[in-house]
Formats: sequence, C-alpha cells, structure tokens
Amino acid sequence: MKKTVLITGASHGIGKSCAILFAQHNYNVIINYNRSELEAKLLASELVDSGFNAIAIRANVANRFEVDEMIQISNKVFGSIHVLVNNAGIAHQKLFTDISEYEWDEVFNTNVKGTFNCSQAVLKDMIKNHHGKIINVASIFGMVGASCEVAYSASKAAIIGFSKALAKEVGPSNITVNVVAPGIIDTRMNSNISPDVMEQLKYQTPLCRIGNPDEVANAILFLASQKANFITGQVISPNGGLVV
Repeated sequence: MKKTVLITGASHGIGKSCAILFAQHNYNVIINYNRSELEAKLLASELVDSGFNAIAIRANVANRFEVDEMIQISNKVFGSIHVLVNNAGIAHQKLFTDISEYEWDEVFNTNVKGTFNCSQAVLKDMIKNHHGKIINVASIFGMVGASCEVAYSASKAAIIGFSKALAKEVGPSNITVNVVAPGIIDTRMNSNISPDVMEQLKYQTPLCRIGNPDEVANAILFLASQKANFITGQVISPNGGLVV
C-alpha cells in the first residue's frame, strides 16, 4: 500500500525538495501552501505529469479550521496520512528591540502553532492505526540562537522541545517524532542575507559551503523511512559542521 505524506510549506525550498523526493520514493504527496498558489499547483502538476500521485491544498497552518479542512480533503483523496512534515515557517530578521508584537505573534503562530495544529490533526488517525511519523523542521538557531533572529530562534527552540515531549507521549502508539534542524541552506528565506555575510558563513562552516534543500530533504526522508523506526525524540542537524 502506498503511504501518504503531508508536507507543509511545500511550494518552494526545503518543502519542494521533500515533495519531489517523497514522490520519487512512491509516496502520495500532499503539497500544502498558503500564499504561493501558482508554485504549489505547478509542482503538483509536474509530479502528476511524471506519473506520481500529488495534490496541492491551500491552508494557513496557523488556522485550525483550515488545517482540519485540509486533512479532510487529504483523507478523501488518499486515505490516512502516514507521514507529516511540518516545514512551513517564517522569519523576521531584525533587532529584538525593533520587532513588533504583531511580528512576534506571526512567527509563533506559523512556526509553533502551525506545528501544533497539523500534528494534533493527524494524530487521531495515527494513534488509531498504531503507526505514524512526524518530522518537524527547526533550525540550528533553535539550538544555539542567532542575533537579530530572537523570535525565529525562540520559535524553533519551542519546536525542538515540543517534539521531544510529544515523542515520549505517542511512542507507545508506535509513532515517532523527530526534528531536522538545518544550518544555512540556499533557500528563499535566506536570500536576503548579504553576499558578505554569506561568505563569512561559508568560511565558518567546516565543509566550506552552504547547504542545499535536497540535502535536508534526504534527512527528512530517512526519518520517515523504516530505517529510522527506532529513532524518536531526536534532533538531526544537516549543517556542514557549523554547529556540533
């Protein structure tokens, strides 16, 4: 039986790489998006044209009603969700003294509440089926913090704590919960980093380069596979050695 994966924020970057990789490994793929409708539907169309099973569904992960609707549509098309990849995330790069309450809430609503909403929405069936895998995308900044990224770092640290606790709670139901915490990756979110800063980050990284989304997607696919059945509550950080 084909398994089904739901990937949030899957229209570009790490999420898009995950959608393509999971499709290539015989998963039904649900491509979640919020604003990037054209990109998400184009990706779904390309996967279907290549012989894979994929659909694009719009939902703001911070809105529980929209998340529940997305799960209902997914279940009608593909049946129960076997793997959830909580990838949707946003950041505001600015001094902590300059960030507004609205911006702080926006980061936490998408990054943390979105992870809560989607995880809780899929867990009912996962617990009933006594099987499931949840992979939450955090960041090295959730592990060590970053200047001018207090809200983002705090939200990603919350995801790590959330995942470790949830892993203990749902482990008896044969459900694993893990975290992938990428380093500096060549994505749209990091496109506003200046060339000078990017060069410094390359210099500080032992592998002397920036990572690419496919390398993160491969770590996520591994955690979703049977090879990782005895791994739960863990943080895997593809970061080129920048944080050890």
